[in-house]
Amino acid sequence: MLKIDDLKVNYGGIEAVKGISFEVQEGSIVTLIGANGAGKSTTLRSIVSLVKPASGKIEFQGEDITGLPTNEIVSRGITLVPEGRRIFPDLTVLENLKIGAYMRSDSIKDDLNWVFDLFPRLREREWQPGGTLSGGEQQMLAIARALMSRPKLIMMDEPSLGLAPIIVQGVFDIIREINKQGMTILLIEQNANMALKAADIGYVMETGRITLTGTGEELANNDQVKAAYLGKAKK
Repeated sequence: MLKIDDLKVNYGGIEAVKGISFEVQEGSIVTLIGANGAGKSTTLRSIVSLVKPASGKIEFQGEDITGLPTNEIVSRGITLVPEGRRIFPDLTVLENLKIGAYMRSDSIKDDLNWVFDLFPRLREREWQPGGTLSGGEQQMLAIARALMSRPKLIMMDEPSLGLAPIIVQGVFDIIREINKQGMTILLIEQNANMALKAADIGYVMETGRITLTGTGEELANNDQVKAAYLGKAKK
């Protein structure tokens, strides 16, 4: 579904992403793990043209989308749940969800019911301002808002950031559920343990390069990954 080929992205004079290549197969969960500053968020932002690549190629469903306007990329079926949630705090839950569907001209009633079924807490708080929700509820809202565009590929940047462990588990349960319903997911996550448990394929990024690739299970059992990201010393 998504193919990245020799992607390079610069911030000023700094090469943040240094020629990475990877693929996301339709129907899969793929995760990028790595330390802060590894280039993970920059990679996602470049896919949706919030940052322009210096070179390389981004293909989505066989078509070159490198550098296309962000709204055109969204219209083709890619959406991003940004780090920090970025909901509209003064708007109600329902208004936030409607903004997620701003490019659509068809009825959104069925999709509203779908996301409310996925996130019953949001249904209960439909008329509350987004800013009055808890951190976990705001993350649910950010994911639900992204789903309202009916994406083919949803990218999530640190969905568990700042959340209590029990809420993190709930977020990952939702990630698995929307994947079971056919959604393809590209996930960036500091909680490498949870990410690798959920992922079909994982990539380890270090200082702008992909250094390891494998199934989620393979990487979770890799001594180097255990020592660096899972808090487990090498034997």
